[in-house]
Amino acid sequence: MNMNRQAKRYRIGQIVPSSNTTMETEIPAMLRARELMLPERFSFHSSRMRMKKVTKEELEAMDRDSDRCADELSDARVDVMGYACLVAIMSMGQGYHRQSEARLHERTLRNGGAAPVVSSAGALIEGLKALGAKKVSIVCPYMKPLTRLVVDYIENEDIQVHDYCALEIPDNLEVGARDPMALLDIYKRVSLHGVDALVLSACVQMPSLAAVPVVEAEAGLPVVSAAVCTTWQMLNHLGLPARVPDAGALLSGRY
Repeated sequence: MNMNRQAKRYRIGQIVPSSNTTMETEIPAMLRARELMLPERFSFHSSRMRMKKVTKEELEAMDRDSDRCADELSDARVDVMGYACLVAIMSMGQGYHRQSEARLHERTLRNGGAAPVVSSAGALIEGLKALGAKKVSIVCPYMKPLTRLVVDYIENEDIQVHDYCALEIPDNLEVGARDPMALLDIYKRVSLHGVDALVLSACVQMPSLAAVPVVEAEAGLPVVSAAVCTTWQMLNHLGLPARVPDAGALLSGRY
C-alpha cells in the first residue's frame, strides 16, 4: 500500500474516433495489468473526432478535427497523447504519421501543455522495426481499397507485407463489436511462411488483445496489434519499461 501511495502517476490522453469503443478498453486494460507488477499508476482521458463509416472521405474530415482534440487534451496536461486511428493517418499519404505527430505536438506546446504525441500508425511501424521485422503478414477489418493503402504505407517504411486478410467491414461500431477470439481462426487465412511477425489487428478498433498471446504461442512468432504497439510507444515516451503481461513479445520488456 505504501508503494502505491508513492507511485508516480501518469495521465494518458487519447484522440479517438467518435465511434471507437476499443482503444479506451484495450490500452487501459494493458496498463492496469502493468500496475499489478510495477509501481506506476495511470489515468485515462479522451477527446473524440466524429466518424461512423470507415471511408476515405470520413477519415479525411475526421483527421482535420484532431487539432481541436490535441488542444482539449493538453488542457488536462496529459503526459503523453495517442492518436488512435491507424487508417486515418495512413489514408492521408505515405509517411503522414510524422507530419501529424509533429503538428499535434506543436498544438500542445502552444497551449502550454507540452506532451509527446504517438500515432497508432507510427507506433505500428516503430514497433515492427523494434522487433526487427522485415517481412510481416497483417489482418485488417477494412474494405480492400483501404487495406491496400495500409499495405502500401507499411511497405513504404521498408517492411514487406507478405500476405494480408481484409475482413471488409465498413461500419466502425460493427468492427468494435467483434469477438477478439475469432482471430484465432482468421489469422490462419494469411500465410506466415518466412514472416518475422504477424499484425493480428492493423486497426485500433478491432479487438484483439485477448487473442495476442494465444496466437503468438500457436504461431511461434511475435504477434502485435495497433493497440499493443501504441501502448509500447507511449511507455517509451514516458521513459518507463515497456512491460505488460500477456500482451505479446513487444511488451515483454525486451524492446
